[in-house]
Amino acid sequence: MDLVPALREPLKKVLGPATAKVMAEHLGLHTVGDLLHHYPRRYEERGQLTHLADLPMDEHVTVVAQVADARLHTFASSKAPRGKGQRLEVTITDGSGRLQLVFFGHGVHKPHKELLPGTRAMFAGKVSVFNRRVQLAHPAYELLRGGDDEDEAAESVESWAGALIPLYPATAKLESWKLAKAIQTVLPSAQEAVDPLPESLREGRGLVSLPEALLKIHRPHTKADIEDARARLKWDEAFVLQIALARRRHAETQLPAVPRKPSPDGLLTAFDDRLPFTLTDGQQKVSREIFDDLATDHPMHRLLQGEVGSGKTLVALRAMLAVVDSGGQAVMLAPTEVLAQQHHRSVVEMMGELAEGGMLGGAEHATKVVLLTGSMGAAARRHALLDLATGEAGIVIGTHALIEDKVQFHDLGLVVVDEQHRFGVEQRDALRGKGKQPPHLLVMTATPIPRTVAMTVFGDLETSVLDQLPAGRSPIASHVVPAADKPHFLARAWERVREEVSNGHQAYVVCPRIGDEDDDPRKGAKQSKQPPEGDADKRPPLAVLDVAEGLAKGPLQGLKVEVLHGRMQPDDKDAVMRRFAAGETDVLVATTVIEVGVNVPNATAMVIMDADRFGVSQLHQLRGRVGRGSAPGLCLLVSEMPEASAARQRLNAVASTRDGFELSRIDLEQRREGDVLGQAQSGARTSLRVLAVIEDEEIIAEARQEAAAVVAADPELTGLPGLRTALEALLDDEREQYLEKG
Repeated sequence: MDLVPALREPLKKVLGPATAKVMAEHLGLHTVGDLLHHYPRRYEERGQLTHLADLPMDEHVTVVAQVADARLHTFASSKAPRGKGQRLEVTITDGSGRLQLVFFGHGVHKPHKELLPGTRAMFAGKVSVFNRRVQLAHPAYELLRGGDDEDEAAESVESWAGALIPLYPATAKLESWKLAKAIQTVLPSAQEAVDPLPESLREGRGLVSLPEALLKIHRPHTKADIEDARARLKWDEAFVLQIALARRRHAETQLPAVPRKPSPDGLLTAFDDRLPFTLTDGQQKVSREIFDDLATDHPMHRLLQGEVGSGKTLVALRAMLAVVDSGGQAVMLAPTEVLAQQHHRSVVEMMGELAEGGMLGGAEHATKVVLLTGSMGAAARRHALLDLATGEAGIVIGTHALIEDKVQFHDLGLVVVDEQHRFGVEQRDALRGKGKQPPHLLVMTATPIPRTVAMTVFGDLETSVLDQLPAGRSPIASHVVPAADKPHFLARAWERVREEVSNGHQAYVVCPRIGDEDDDPRKGAKQSKQPPEGDADKRPPLAVLDVAEGLAKGPLQGLKVEVLHGRMQPDDKDAVMRRFAAGETDVLVATTVIEVGVNVPNATAMVIMDADRFGVSQLHQLRGRVGRGSAPGLCLLVSEMPEASAARQRLNAVASTRDGFELSRIDLEQRREGDVLGQAQSGARTSLRVLAVIEDEEIIAEARQEAAAVVAADPELTGLPGLRTALEALLDDEREQYLEKG
């Protein structure tokens, strides 16, 4: 049976064009099905009143309360026809607090008649303060009792039947109860919803049918109804998403690839022999997983997660060498030129004479390691392109310049993508399209991802985790520096930087903004990862150029201070990094351009200015740039935020643990999950409405297993038309991209 046209019916036909327009523009709801899946945010219990005592300021709220008092005031007004204006002040209470409602002008007549003391109603409006009193000005309201007319009373009782009033995610243009009324209108269509879950799965887990779940979530009679509905709808979301990912994994296994096995006494063996240390157990285990994948005749798809500094680059390089050993080429794609140059330098250093293929002094198994970036001169670029096309270059490291049409490979066997979230799907696929057959793919990320998020966002990739730091890594002490409360702490921070430098070490100072004339301070605030909070937002975020100048003339006078940011010319950036790596610069004042991959073991201290403007994961990344040598590291998080603010709690969390996985959970709990689930990448509304990635870990893991079994048995889902339909709804064009970013 085809999916019911009833659920695909456009809302404008059912609710009228004006309401449908508001729903489409403000809530992204277009069809009857969309509206049925717009679930209540919470439920108000009849008789149990909301807490007026803790209303959030400047937010649009819905409250259920009783009128305690209503007074009509008349005052002189030039705008009123007879020079007199009217103001109705209504005080409502819910037992926990009182709230004033204010109506003006022509808007006073209806509420003056209806909002009599003792009347209960739902009120919605924006919370503001006037004359030091919290108020709602001109709120919309809906009475919670029938009128004198019997039919009207029956309708009113019917419309709020049951003890629970659903409160929906609403907008100023469309209050919660208007949404509730619209949903009442379309609710009969829920009976025609085709169930996406296979019957055996639904019955085996004791889940209610989809029509029943939709009815219970919108019109529950008891709390148990809500639980039943949510349990069922969570399964829908987890299962349909995991089916999409399982089908993607299945499709990948159908593609052919050239198996790549290292030769017994080839380049990889020669490289391992010259390593001055032994690999950690974790590195050996992950390498085995990768080599097993590379040896198969369908493309590897693996996500390599590693704590900052766990040696991911070394693991990736060994995989690249194995592919070169087998006669193929390997490419590493980096998100920025600074990082591409850094990777190129460190790979050449690690390989030594093994990177000098075709040159005098090159070792027997040597290959050529070529760098390709957008800013290279024409001659160097021509040379690099020739090395790629002839196969002379076994290892290629570059930025998205590698994706251009002109770039041809002799035999591309492996693509390594560093810091996955910075690449679009099209870029990754364009690079993979350059192989004669699909190349193997290894995605590296230094942002630890909780297991469930990995299963949800990167669900089409197998995951390897490096959580062990190599021997010789030093501890990093992290502290919050409350610059506004205790200015002497900041002065002490600069003394600590001087002490590190006098001991022969170097330091980073990180700022959220560049500060050149093109740099709009407001834009800087907008781009920072965290929402601004409190007074610190009144000034623009601190800028690299200003801070560097202030430090050089002030607390760090006499030290060699340099700047690094994304708008510098590539050659200048590279020169600055080389001087810093060589120890010629004492302090590098930079933007987050140093966030990933930059490796200067002699840098032991980092001061992050306006640390509250960065996300938790970003702070963890930045901190990982120090403590990379034998001397202990120090990271100081400077903030002007007050002690009690959420921003300070976030910073305290970062200072208290170095466990990236723990921090990523905190980060996820504090942000909207949609961000994590690729909403930022695809611009689409997150498809998750009731499923919470952290709390529903068990459901996601079980849904993944169930989905894999279903797809293995019936890849085209021919026997499950309802599931196919749900999948089509999930995989509109935008959502396709969100899945493909994995």
